[in-house]
Order: sequence, then structure tokens, then C-alpha cells
Amino acid sequence: MADFHQNGNIAQFHNLRQRALAELDYELETFTQTRKISLILPSLYSELEHPALQHILDELSKVRYLHRVIIGLDQANEAQFRHARAYFDRLPQQHVVLWNDSPRMLAIQDRLIGLGLAPQEPGKGKNVWGCMGYLIACADSAVMAIHDCDITTYDSEMLSRLVYPVANPDFSYQLSKGFYPRVGGGKLNGRVTRNLVSPLLLALKKVIGDRDYIDYLRSFRYPLSGEFAMRTAMLPDLRIPSDWGLEIGVLSEAWRNLGPSAVCQVEIADAYDHKHQDLSQEDSNAGLNRMSTDICKAIYRKLAADGTVFTPNVFRTLKATYYRTALDLLDAYWADARMNGLSIDRHAEERSIELFAENIVRAGQIFIDLPQETPFIPTWNRVHSADPDLLNDLKKAVAEDQEEFA
Repeated sequence: MADFHQNGNIAQFHNLRQRALAELDYELETFTQTRKISLILPSLYSELEHPALQHILDELSKVRYLHRVIIGLDQANEAQFRHARAYFDRLPQQHVVLWNDSPRMLAIQDRLIGLGLAPQEPGKGKNVWGCMGYLIACADSAVMAIHDCDITTYDSEMLSRLVYPVANPDFSYQLSKGFYPRVGGGKLNGRVTRNLVSPLLLALKKVIGDRDYIDYLRSFRYPLSGEFAMRTAMLPDLRIPSDWGLEIGVLSEAWRNLGPSAVCQVEIADAYDHKHQDLSQEDSNAGLNRMSTDICKAIYRKLAADGTVFTPNVFRTLKATYYRTALDLLDAYWADARMNGLSIDRHAEERSIELFAENIVRAGQIFIDLPQETPFIPTWNRVHSADPDLLNDLKKAVAEDQEEFA
């Protein structure tokens, strides 16, 4: 994928294969003398039972520039938390496991509920938000990175390349977004980006006209990547979506708070694969069915906040335009895959396009019917204003969990 193309909207950093990883890591180690780097790993307990996370920890054990690793652990009982602590002890860096289901953490949740500031539903968004709160309370890191725990092709170079643009004090970038080709198992993957986001943004441009925000999202080579890094000064005012629109939501917040000149994307891998979600065609609250609806809502909300008026007729027109655009792009993806010796199941691809087309209208109807919906978890600045002791109590609860269940 090496090239030097710049589209003029946001900076793109490529892997031109001219620099050794050891040299990049050495420079990052010099940066950390004045600006510490922390990594957040949102994880289900079930991830500990798969080899992908074991390999990720092996790679992270090589990284000397990391100050701290924060593991947000969901869906774990006491015995599983104890196992998780032992499991992550192989990390040489300072590290901590946030047991989100512990009695102490549930008490913090009850305080948030009492204030009307609790996340509305469990999931990755809530997990990441809690880890960010802990990092804010620690008040000792200048850079934060996040990536998932199910990456089967993980290499420590991914993290180094991801954090470099925001860790380098000579650069002005506040947020770095990873991109890569979604290729694995002899197949062209990345169905939601290829079959939903890309054609939807093209269709929106046709239906509602030019928008700077649409051009901004279209600038990202892989907008749904779960790998991003940012300077921690952003964290207190960052609004995290409470649904599955996390990645689009973070990009939207960067658009609102920073502007394109402070955002970049960086090529972090030649190939990337992870655990694949089911389409879940029969269950609108699971898998890619749910994810596609939440992504559409996240995009609609941002466009509406910028003054776009949506009506049922707009969504019906958008569905028809999207469907034709997605099928046209599928022809290009099929030819690209074949030229590179990869496979695409055209029947399965068209089924996903049909489902996504339905969810474009479904998400639009939800958007119109529930104007009072609060889509974001409150910012940590708001939480601190409502309860100035909560962040310190969160940090204390995590520390006490580590001591009691050591």
C-alpha cells in the first residue's frame, strides 16, 4: 500500500518502507521522557480465551516506551478477574485491570445513575469511557492510544506508527487514526466499511449536497478502524457515543473540537484481520445488523447538528441512491479482489447491502421518532462538575480492587 498520496483534507502518513522499527521506537522512547504514553485495551473476559490476545501481549512486552497499560475488563466474575490479573501480569509495563463488574465499580455506576450521568448501555463505548476517566484521574499521561484485543495479525509496529504523530512534540496533530487493508484468510474483508460507510457517504453527497463533514469522513481510508491515539488534553471534553457508533463518533468529535488540520491518519499494517461479527440478519439488536443502524444514526446526528434537515422522504431517497451506489462499488471490489487472488462471496455481499439499505431507513425512522434520545455518554468534565470527588474515587476503587483480589 506504500504511496505518498495526500487528498488535502487531512494528513495521511504512509509506510514508505524507509525506516526501521527500532529507530522509530528509539525516537518514541526519547519523547516519553517528557510526555508519557498510555494504552487502553477494552476487553471482554472471553478475549482471554483466544490466542489473539496472547500474541498481542507478547508483542506489547517488547514495547519500552509505554508508561501504562489500562485493561477495561467486561463480563467477568471474581474468579475471572483474578485470572485476568494473573494473565496480564506478563506485561513489563505498569498495568492495571479495571474490573467493570466489581462491587466498587458498580457503586461508582450507582452514583452516576443518581446524577443522571450514567452510560445508558453496556459495551465498548462504556468500557472505553471508564478507562478514559481512570486515565484522567491518574493525570500523568500526555498521549493515549486504544486498540482492540482480537487482532489476529498484531505487531508492535502497529502501535508505534499509530502513536508517533501525536507523541512527536514537533507535530501539531491531536488525533491519529490507523488504516490498513482488511485482508485475511484469502478474502477481502471490511464489509461494513466497503458495503455501508463508503457508499452511504457517496449517496448522502448526492441526496443532500456537498458537506464539509462528508468530505472529512470520506478522507479516511478506514473510518471504522478501532485503532486511534490522541493527546490526553482532549479527553475531558470528549463525548463518547453510547452505542456501536464509537469510531464514527470519535471522528465526529475530532471534527467538532479540533478541525481537520489537527487530525491525521497513518498506515499501521500491510494486512489486518480480527474476529468477525455475524451479519445477524434476523436480530436487529446484534452483530452487523445493530452496528450498521448505530453507524447510520451517528452520521445523521452529526449532519443534523450542522443544520441538515432530514425527513422520511429524504431517507427513502437515500436508501435508493445508496443501494445503487453500493452495487456499483461491489463490482469494483470484486474485480480488485480477483486481480489480487482474493475471494468475495457476491451473494453474501449483496445480502449485506440489502440489510444495510433497510437499516438506513430504520435508523432514519429512529432518529425522527426519538428526538429526545441522548446519544452520548456525558463528558468527564460534566461528571467532575456534578461530583468533584468521583474521578478520585474511581481511581481509589480500581486500586482497592487490585489489592483485595491480588
